[in-house]
Amino acid sequence: MTKLAQWLWGLALLGSTWAALTMGPTLGLELPLTCREVLWPLPAYLLVTVGCFALGTVGYRVATFNDCEGAALELQTQIQEARADLARKGLRF
Repeated sequence: MTKLAQWLWGLALLGSTWAALTMGPTLGLELPLTCREVLWPLPAYLLVTVGCFALGTVGYRVATFNDCEGAALELQTQIQEARADLARKGLRF
């Protein structure tokens, strides 16, 4: 099962549970008023939570990104070689 399928199954499970609980009175399930007050904005809370998690994950990955010093030096030498080759062919920088 792919990661997308796992997320979609989890979202479907949470969404169906939320829908069943919010439609409680029509299904014969009576929840206290405090639970219903918390239940209605729950998707917005979950969306904000997932957004914060995603932002934190991206920030962590950027902060711990590995530098490839060997590849950077190789690229710089290739750039210098290309500039020298183009300069021999008459291109001015």
